[in-house]
Amino acid sequence: MAKRFYPLSLFLLAGSLFAADPFVGTWKLSIAKSKLTGPPPQPKELTLIIEAAGDQAAVTIKGSTVDGSPISVKETFPRTGGPVQFLEGGPPPGISSTLAKTKADSSTVDFTDTMDGKVIQTHHGVVSADGKSFHLIEKGTDPQGKNYESVEVWDKQ
Repeated sequence: MAKRFYPLSLFLLAGSLFAADPFVGTWKLSIAKSKLTGPPPQPKELTLIIEAAGDQAAVTIKGSTVDGSPISVKETFPRTGGPVQFLEGGPPPGISSTLAKTKADSSTVDFTDTMDGKVIQTHHGVVSADGKSFHLIEKGTDPQGKNYESVEVWDKQ
């Protein structure tokens, strides 16, 4: 099944990115505040940069896993929703990510990861009212078929 991948992480996070979009900026994963479950590799540190680029969102994720392996993901996707295009890193072959075409409001975003047309992971991100943090909830099934839920807490830099 799916390995954890961080666009996802991301992912995934930017829906309609405008100058005032609360997702735009640099974010750091707070390992202490997060509840990271699901498939490895688990991160030791992660930094997420989300930028508006015309009709696209550009996302860069850099960091390392607990064993010291580097994490590097670059992706773009339509600000109004649609498929994620991985430029570097990304999911294993056969898995695709799609940002929802609608969202509840400018502080909320949803996206899904699919394999062979079947949803294997969902992501729901919400920026706090003060814009200083966001929570990303990921639900999915690990390679052994066990369901998991992971909560990532990101702090604005």
